[in-house]
Amino acid sequence: MLAEADGTVPHGSESSMRTSSINNNINPDSSILISKMDKVVIPFSPQVPCAEDGQRMWWAFLASSMVTFFGGLFIILLWRTLKYLWTVCCHCNIKNKEAQKVNNPANNQAADRTAKGPDEKEEAAASEVGWMTSVKDWAGVMISAQTLTGRVLVVLVFALSIGALGIYFIDSSDPIESCPNFYNDFTLQIDMAFNVFFLLYFGLRFIAASDKLWFWLEVNSVVDFFTVPPVFVSVYLNRSWLGLRFLRALRLIQFSEILQFLNILKTSNSIKLVNLCSIFISTWLTAAGFIHLVENSGDPWEDFKNSQTLSYWECVYLLMVTMSTVGYGDVYAKTTLGRLFMVFFILGGLAMFASYVPEIIELIGNRKKYGGTYSAVNGRKHIVVCGHITLESVSNFLKDFLHKDRDDVNVEIVFLHNISPNLELEALFKRHFTQVEFYQGSVLNPHDLARVKIESADACLILANKYCADPDAEDASNIMRVISIKNYHPKIRIITQMLQYHNKAHLLNIPSWNWKEGDDAICLAELKAGFIAQSCLAQGLSTMLANLFSMRSFIEIEEDTWQKYYLEGVANEMYTEYLSSAFVGLSFPTVCELCYVKLKLLLIAIEFKSEQRESSILINPGNHVKLQDGTLGFFIASDAKEVKRAFFYCKACHDDITDPKRIKKCGCKRLFAVEDEHPSTLSPKKKQRNGGMRNSPNCSPKMMRHDPLLIPGNEQIENMDMNVKRYDSTGMFHWCPSKDIEKVILTRSEASMTVLSGHVVVCIFGDVTSALVGLRNLVMPLRASNFHFHELKPIVFVGSLDYLRREWETLHNFPKVSILPGTPLSRADLRAVNINLCDMCVILSANQNNIEDASLQDKECILASLNIKSMQFDDSIGVLQANSQGFTPPGMDRSSPDSSPVHGFVRQASVTTGSNIPIITELVNDSNVQFLDQDDDDDPDTELYLTQPFACGTAFAVSVLDSLMSATYFNDNILTLIRTLVTGGATPELEGLLAEENALRGGYSTPQTLANRDRCRVAQLALYDGPFADLGDGGCYGDLFCKALKTYNMLCFGIYRLRDAHLSTPSQCTKRYVITNPPYEFELVPTDLIFCLMQFDHNAGQSRTSLSHSSHSSHSSSKKSSSVHSVPPSNRQNRSSKTREARDKQKYVHFHVLSLEKKWFTDEPENAYPRNIQIKPMSTHMANQVNQYKSTSSLIPPIREVEDEC
Repeated sequence: MLAEADGTVPHGSESSMRTSSINNNINPDSSILISKMDKVVIPFSPQVPCAEDGQRMWWAFLASSMVTFFGGLFIILLWRTLKYLWTVCCHCNIKNKEAQKVNNPANNQAADRTAKGPDEKEEAAASEVGWMTSVKDWAGVMISAQTLTGRVLVVLVFALSIGALGIYFIDSSDPIESCPNFYNDFTLQIDMAFNVFFLLYFGLRFIAASDKLWFWLEVNSVVDFFTVPPVFVSVYLNRSWLGLRFLRALRLIQFSEILQFLNILKTSNSIKLVNLCSIFISTWLTAAGFIHLVENSGDPWEDFKNSQTLSYWECVYLLMVTMSTVGYGDVYAKTTLGRLFMVFFILGGLAMFASYVPEIIELIGNRKKYGGTYSAVNGRKHIVVCGHITLESVSNFLKDFLHKDRDDVNVEIVFLHNISPNLELEALFKRHFTQVEFYQGSVLNPHDLARVKIESADACLILANKYCADPDAEDASNIMRVISIKNYHPKIRIITQMLQYHNKAHLLNIPSWNWKEGDDAICLAELKAGFIAQSCLAQGLSTMLANLFSMRSFIEIEEDTWQKYYLEGVANEMYTEYLSSAFVGLSFPTVCELCYVKLKLLLIAIEFKSEQRESSILINPGNHVKLQDGTLGFFIASDAKEVKRAFFYCKACHDDITDPKRIKKCGCKRLFAVEDEHPSTLSPKKKQRNGGMRNSPNCSPKMMRHDPLLIPGNEQIENMDMNVKRYDSTGMFHWCPSKDIEKVILTRSEASMTVLSGHVVVCIFGDVTSALVGLRNLVMPLRASNFHFHELKPIVFVGSLDYLRREWETLHNFPKVSILPGTPLSRADLRAVNINLCDMCVILSANQNNIEDASLQDKECILASLNIKSMQFDDSIGVLQANSQGFTPPGMDRSSPDSSPVHGFVRQASVTTGSNIPIITELVNDSNVQFLDQDDDDDPDTELYLTQPFACGTAFAVSVLDSLMSATYFNDNILTLIRTLVTGGATPELEGLLAEENALRGGYSTPQTLANRDRCRVAQLALYDGPFADLGDGGCYGDLFCKALKTYNMLCFGIYRLRDAHLSTPSQCTKRYVITNPPYEFELVPTDLIFCLMQFDHNAGQSRTSLSHSSHSSHSSSKKSSSVHSVPPSNRQNRSSKTREARDKQKYVHFHVLSLEKKWFTDEPENAYPRNIQIKPMSTHMANQVNQYKSTSSLIPPIREVEDEC
């Protein structure tokens, strides 16, 4: 009765023969009942409609299965027994023969002959075993899932088993025993076909089985025994019995194996979940089938009178409420067999329900909510963003990436992170659900990379944790992410953030890393230090540059306040666009003036292609550069649409148009020619900013070098000493032989007696355990080779000597660097370095990321800043030369103060309070900016760029660099331009050199390396004196722009204005703020400082170069190189009376040396201009008389200058 039914009855030859022999003794049509069958004869019942006598034949179906199972089991056991006995007997005979052979040596020959018999038998057996083994191997290959045939066969068997189970579900609505016609019953025919296939597959499995006994007792084998033979019996008897066909449900246990064969299940959790579910469901359905059989049949010993009609699905319901111990009582078992089964099932079922169901729920609950697969949209690009995914980093990224000024950004952003987002981050994703998707996973897992379709992504962006305690570990993690992504898809474009500059070298070890194809590494330490270094040379420049590459919305303010003009400048960003063919052949200054006056666009740089078709970015090149066809321009504008004017401009159609908004696409042939030549860049700016397209695979960040003999004013290069190493091997930075740190250390007493002025004071907090901030990146822009040696500002580090020793390895090749061991919180140390006479005070901390409380991360920097601002100083020096000078534009006469239109000395009140000292403070937490200025009215929730300290250039936070990720994606030239402006000339060649040696290598001054000095310079031009003084009092900014560009090739791009300059009443406030790209009609005031890009002046250091870099034996130019606050060199060979120790400290000369030695100024030409470029050199007589001057009440601020790479 417990026979197995599968819904499909397979063929079995041996079983069918046995079943036929049994059924031959039974006549189903006989009306006379045999006495042996009295117990199975019942009166007529509707459940047996095919037999009027009510005879049941279930026993025949069950007997066929039982005979097959036990008969085969008996044969296997009998074979094993006979084989065992045969082996034992043969073993005993061999031992007896060997014993006889030893005891009777005379019979050795006979023994040899008898030994040949077994050998021959063994050879025969071996041949026979080999044949059987080959057949067995063939059968194993056929059913093995390791081959394609085996996988197809396994999947097919499983599919047919499920099909047979489906047929059982259909037949379960019929009576348990019926008499269908095989030739008319379609389901019975299908079931027969299925079971024939199961029989063949059973034969293959039997042949391939190594242990026939265990194979015979397998679950799948038992299922075949109780489902295949009854099908043949039903065909022979023309009668069907539902029987044990429900056992086919046990095949569901193999469902996870099938899915693994199909490579659908790959993770352990998914495999475990499918296993639990398949076991639970198969047990449930199988038990329901048994209850359905016994309840609808009844108990045999009760003459089947206690049966009840239950559908199969009612039995499924009964088993579920039984396993869950609910037991509503609406459906229950009436038969004894059913109740007995329920007694045992409830024990196992309850245990299974209590263990399996919670585990299944746990696996489903732990299943990744964001574990799907990205579906790419046709015609829409997508990028993958990974790394440090937090609410802050994502919000900053999306705010800039999806800014409205970028037009329509048709790019979908896919975030991939191994931690599910919190509620706030999830809400942020939902607000941008049309363009943002999140998936949980890791880029180190190739499966997760396949889920986000990394192979079809336009780029992959990796964000870094700027606030981590271990920057090197964070960089190592991001480098591993790059390796994993490049290993999966080498052609993918990657833009990654790096924290430490020295870790960028590891990216060069990745074979598929190629910056020419768009791969970029944004080093936050390098750029942060570069921005701060620019503020040391021109205060406020860091704020202006940070606002240019960040997308800011225009905020209109009606009131006439400093915020109104500042926010008008903040709305400007940097864009790229191809220039119209109307500009071809014109010089850069001419095109720049035309764009500014006619198109209202500020062109600051172009992408120039040399004869070798190598692309170079030139910032404000001179008249010798003529524009080519298809030149890419870099513009400062407030909207992306405005930049299209440069591409649509046509001289024939737009020459008479005064309103730039009317300059649109025209129908001229010239414009069409440009479009035909650049069919893929009809709107190049839009592709650059919205499509992630790159200009050229050969676009190089290195600058175009000119022939040094063709550059005007460069004839002195031929006469320079080629055997002296003054610059590094690339010619981009000033260089000196490595110095021991002990030679540059100053004690407090030595520093206090040293005349320091126009220098840079770097206050650094750190210890032996602090992470390195990379001070080399701060010093390199201050030692760029486009400065003349006398223009280099001395740098004094104030901080822990233990920390500075760790940084010194990267600083020992830079000139004019000193160290004062101490603490920036000590006023004595600050006074010793003359902080009131410095050009800039930089406050940095290497301990910021070691504090968990974000509000306390900047405590040291804030305390140091407030400490300096509260200091008071004695008005001992009334005339300050350094901080108040202007520079002489190229071509002006430097011979005398009378003939020079700009004077080098300005009478100005000295710094008597610390609040007037120029300071820039590095912050980690943006909200801490509120503590820097106690007199401002900034709200704590105000964004950083709207606060007064940031607008004035006195605060800088690394968070402003987040915008570079999206800016670099839309245009990789933007990063090159920014690095060119702030790093002083870092190139891929230099990075490769630093990766090898971790230090600059000195190089000889060849015309090729000296030509690298020809880079533009960023300066601050004062309007209160000089050739532009007439425009300073109520003049228009546009007139100043045109005059400076035409006369001196200087490109103006911003104003550094006093905060209260708009007020009608005089104010004592010396704070200034930045105005970026003012309009043409913008009114100027005399106290304004103008940001401008000026050409490199070769003649400025011609008379000083040989003196400042040579052995200093000649003092003929002492009158041109003297200074009131000079720092003598450390190498003076003509003073043999000095000891070696004294010569090491000659960089800082004490006041008593000044009174004893007249050559003091002569030997230090490099510091003749410690604060800015002096228009006319100070004479020795004026230097000696400087203390006789008293300060005036002039509040005109000084002019500052910064030079940087073009």
